[in-house]
Amino acid sequence: MNPVIGYAAIAAVALASALIGFYGLRISRTTSDFYVASRTVRPWWNASAIGGEYLSAASFLGIAGLILLQGAGGLWFPIGYTAGYLMLLLFVAAPLRRSGAFTIPDFTEARLESIWARRVTSTLVIVVGWFYIVPQLQGAALTVRITTGLPSWVGSVAVAIIVGVIVAAGGMRSITFVQAFQFWLKLTALAVPVVALLLILGGGEPAPQLTPAEAFPPAAGPAELDAYRTVSLMVALLLGTLGLPHVLVRFYTNPDGVAARRTTVIVLVLLSVFYLFPTAFGLLGRAFAPDLAASGEADALVLLLPGRLVPGIGGELLTALVIAGAFAAFLSTSSGLVVSLAGVISQDLLGGSVRGFRIAAIASSFIPLLVALTTESAGLAGSVGLVFAFTASTLCPMLILGIWWRGLTARGAIAGMVAGAVLSGAAILGGPLFSAAAPALRPFLEQPAAWTVPIAITVTVLVSRADRHRIPRGADAFLTRLHVPEQRVR
Repeated sequence: MNPVIGYAAIAAVALASALIGFYGLRISRTTSDFYVASRTVRPWWNASAIGGEYLSAASFLGIAGLILLQGAGGLWFPIGYTAGYLMLLLFVAAPLRRSGAFTIPDFTEARLESIWARRVTSTLVIVVGWFYIVPQLQGAALTVRITTGLPSWVGSVAVAIIVGVIVAAGGMRSITFVQAFQFWLKLTALAVPVVALLLILGGGEPAPQLTPAEAFPPAAGPAELDAYRTVSLMVALLLGTLGLPHVLVRFYTNPDGVAARRTTVIVLVLLSVFYLFPTAFGLLGRAFAPDLAASGEADALVLLLPGRLVPGIGGELLTALVIAGAFAAFLSTSSGLVVSLAGVISQDLLGGSVRGFRIAAIASSFIPLLVALTTESAGLAGSVGLVFAFTASTLCPMLILGIWWRGLTARGAIAGMVAGAVLSGAAILGGPLFSAAAPALRPFLEQPAAWTVPIAITVTVLVSRADRHRIPRGADAFLTRLHVPEQRVR
């Protein structure tokens, strides 16, 4: 691969993102602009921005790599990522917007009337955000190494610097413009190469390295999927989406609850269309690039396949487009996470001012960078899936019960979040050690959501029931605000 292509594509995306971000700086003046874009973002803009930040390295590169490795088993990731937004539409979107909060900790404190519940929530939001940023930086490292030949750390550092500067400069309003642009760039960057490859391959050249029976053997079909792992993965993806801080903060930017619901419907459509293309890349990879699975470069499939199948300048142009889309994926998701983290950190520790937001944005960019530079990259989709499992076990039960159950108390919420964090964290971090000692536990540790989520919910409910005399006095009024349409509230 000609490294000039990689340099040009990455530079073009970085420059375009910076220019759009600095345009947003011109109209970002108030604290509300920085935190929630003054709650004036319309559904189509917001849906595009959500698609931009949600479609991360795991979506752009990781899904195709998983399908290359696992066949049908990898298809559960795009299904779960998309279906998670259906859960948001049904249970969270409109009530969360009506809460009037700036961040998830704001919601927790208002609902439970407890500063300690807020502090626990803030801690979990920061942990989730930082560990979600790490795979984005590792994906950038992979892309820069593959496409330019530069050391891997260059990609991670470049993304951290660009994101930190753009977010600190313009806040939520600025990032909304950037992420909307990046969503459509990512969609184009996958759709155009897939269509081009299908048209070229329709002529019969080049011939696949594997026959259809070899590329898609019966053993790789749904009948052979591990039932527990599949169910646990879907629990993580469906419920984990409900607790992602960078996704939830987007609903605070809508004008009202109706707009929040419309935004979610549009997001469902956009995601359904987008995920057709990384899936197609994965299927093509199983036939035309099976060697990448054996060489450990499965996550690079989307970057390498166009150049392999299309010779000459055509392949180079398609590769440049894919590189641009990949870099946009790292920038947009990292930007959304940094915005949500900066909002939490600045409000809890730095007084909630614009200056505090900017300091928090810089810190939120560079702490995950240190982790990314000192750890090895795992499979992108798999590592993000574990973050979903952690989120589903911690923030999701508090949000769902806080929105829909009057009986939730601060002690119950804290107990449930701590239980979910300890159990899922132990499974994720200690899984390799425990699996070596007891191999039978391996599936339960690699995909813990199926048992950690029920335990977290049970602990939350039981402690709240035992503590029912501490139900917040304002619970009824708060729940009324969440569930009564705005025009009917007096």
